[in-house]
Amino acid sequence: MKWITREKIKVDRVACPWLIRQFIDPQAEFLFLPHDTDWSKIDSGTVFDVPNCELGHNGQDVSFNSILKKYGLSDPALVLLGEIARAADSHPRNPHPAGEGLRWIAHGFSELGLSDHKILEREFVVYDALYGECKRKLEKTFPRAKQISMFEIASTVH
Repeated sequence: MKWITREKIKVDRVACPWLIRQFIDPQAEFLFLPHDTDWSKIDSGTVFDVPNCELGHNGQDVSFNSILKKYGLSDPALVLLGEIARAADSHPRNPHPAGEGLRWIAHGFSELGLSDHKILEREFVVYDALYGECKRKLEKTFPRAKQISMFEIASTVH
């Protein structure tokens, strides 16, 4: 399936493709279009992280959170990773402290002069590592983490 978003990717537009490839569509193809694209005219593929789309920012949620909800992904480690991505990509009331570091990493990758596809290729390992650390932290804090709700996880990460 084709997944379509804006070019010049940073936090959410790297986190979302990682999430999509890992948990939704392992064969996903990503297209990065100019910011001035008329997104309402795109009729083939799934648009994400662009203005006024279902899989975009909604309230305090960033696109990563919207994708988690749409596809029913409730793994507590993914929910925690979503809190970190939200803190890095927006300005929530109670940002997760790891968000600032992720923001620095994302902006650093954008300064390397790489294509959007190369950034995905190189930065996915950062999200693999963050996901691993989220799982480790939750197992340490909540030994039965798979049995707790998304709300309980989100309420403890601030």
